[in-house]
Amino acid sequence: MFFGKTLLASSLVLMFSALPSYAEVSSENSNREAQPESGWRGRFTSNVAETWNNSPNKEFYLPVITWHNRWTYDQEKLDSYNERPWGAGYGISRFDQDGDWHAIYFMAFKDSFNKWEPIGGYAYEKIWRPVAGEDFRLGLGFTASVTARDNWSYIPIPAPLPLASIGYQQITFQATYIPGTYNNGNVLFGWLRWQF
Repeated sequence: MFFGKTLLASSLVLMFSALPSYAEVSSENSNREAQPESGWRGRFTSNVAETWNNSPNKEFYLPVITWHNRWTYDQEKLDSYNERPWGAGYGISRFDQDGDWHAIYFMAFKDSFNKWEPIGGYAYEKIWRPVAGEDFRLGLGFTASVTARDNWSYIPIPAPLPLASIGYQQITFQATYIPGTYNNGNVLFGWLRWQF
């Protein structure tokens, strides 16, 4: 278990330390000023670097629900699973010039088997403010994360997942849905996010 958690932490450090700040220097002229990389990879690495370097917001994460889709599980499995994911997490975040949310976070919680599961990575949500003011928000986006589970010997596993949220002032309920097959996956995982 210690080895798996150490491997996960090392993977996250390597993943984020390998990202360029904004650009790659041209091989023809190493003295030239770096130019931003174009395309989705360039935008992604630029957003991760900007979030890592310039995030004014600190956030506390509190896992609150792990709901196994009742239409994709038999009752015996449902009866054996934990749906109270006790745990906590911490993140840094920023809102960009369009008002969209970017974050880098780490969270640990009790999984379906009541074993500790760490997860961490980068998250992005397009934010809508359907009523006047900045207080009420709806969000839709994704997380590019890494997780590790006891039933997989705590081997770090990439976990790209969708995100959705509803927030008011400093508190947000955020959730993801983990797709799967019958008696596997198909889980709604939700947490409260408090900005301080």
